[in-house]
Amino acid sequence: MTAAGPGAEWTVAHFSQSNAEGSGQGDVAALLRRVADTLDELGDVQVQDITFASEVTAGEDALRMTVYYHREPRRR
Repeated sequence: MTAAGPGAEWTVAHFSQSNAEGSGQGDVAALLRRVADTLDELGDVQVQDITFASEVTAGEDALRMTVYYHREPRRR
């Protein structure tokens, strides 16, 4: 991604993941592992941002992570 001036447009890819509803849906570590596995499957991408959301439910909290990325090699 290169720097751009005012009015420039760009596209970012993204995916969201959450744990299955029910027992274990509030397992943060499991969700982090799933997101890491998905990033590994995508290959060499440049991650721009990751968000985490938690919604209170009658049982365990419902968790969601969204990863925003560019389909270009990450900076090294």
